[in-house]
Amino acid sequence: MRKIIIFILGILIVIYGVLYLAVRQIPPVEPKIFGVTFSKFFAEKFGLDWKKVYEEILADLGARHLRIPAYWTEVEPENGNWYFDDIDWQLEKAEEYDAKVILAIGRKLPRWPECHEPAWVQSQNLNLKSQNLFEYMRKVVERYDENPAVIAWQVENEPFLPFGDCSLFGKEVLDEEIEIARSLSDKPIIITDSGEFGAWFPAAKRGDIFGSTLYRHVRTKLIGHFTYPLPPSFFRLKQGLLKFFVREKPIIVVELQAEPWLPKMLYETSVGEHFKHFNPERFKKELEYIKGTGFDTFYFWGVEWWYWLKQNGRPEMWDMAKEAIENTR
Repeated sequence: MRKIIIFILGILIVIYGVLYLAVRQIPPVEPKIFGVTFSKFFAEKFGLDWKKVYEEILADLGARHLRIPAYWTEVEPENGNWYFDDIDWQLEKAEEYDAKVILAIGRKLPRWPECHEPAWVQSQNLNLKSQNLFEYMRKVVERYDENPAVIAWQVENEPFLPFGDCSLFGKEVLDEEIEIARSLSDKPIIITDSGEFGAWFPAAKRGDIFGSTLYRHVRTKLIGHFTYPLPPSFFRLKQGLLKFFVREKPIIVVELQAEPWLPKMLYETSVGEHFKHFNPERFKKELEYIKGTGFDTFYFWGVEWWYWLKQNGRPEMWDMAKEAIENTR
């Protein structure tokens, strides 16, 4: 029932946005910040040296704003066996380049299958699994609270959106995770939601910063590939409603689509199939589209794919993102 209510609310917002905003002319907003989300395991899925990819993101792409997931699967692969070397290395490199990092923590984090919980907890009941989750949260926040590269915590990823191979734990568990982070750190907390169908309000009221996603070209089993028929000012409406019902706070885009959405993983499909659904021309249009959304801070989604393309003789996506990032530095 909850999923149906969320879906209906999303549909109503979409309809209202289209009708209300289609006739309005709103001046564009030039982006002030472009960052990237980097997933170590996703880079490895392409057969890439993840450290080389990460260094190139800093040195060549020029990114100075990063979002990095601290996957529970990697931090605590076995019960009580903690491994922080890879995150330590990423944060050390970020500090070398004076880059700022949003560290994403929780069990539902960016990249499919969304649930990133270690094998040893998967058969546990909700109460025991939650207690282990809270301990992992404490360990990560305590370790990196004083790290100068970390500027904010993202607690869970779209915790109110039933997406991915990941059941939702509910708001009580989420609130406890947030309380743990607040009790151990003064750094701001980001809570995220879907840009198109998320209600936004439950997420935004819990965080210091609200993070939206922005995916225009998607795919569903029922419809196949399609593009949301939304004017960019639709997102201005949602921001206005959010500011009206929730106290004013920073709103950013934590995932700006810059890779194709396919039925199979990108590393399992060809460049030709990729470019049917997302290519440099479409990327160019997206960079124009976002100027009408009212957002000024965007974290690109797709940097591992761009690097893989560049390694395979197709540097266009990497070069376009590099130019966009340079124009905001």
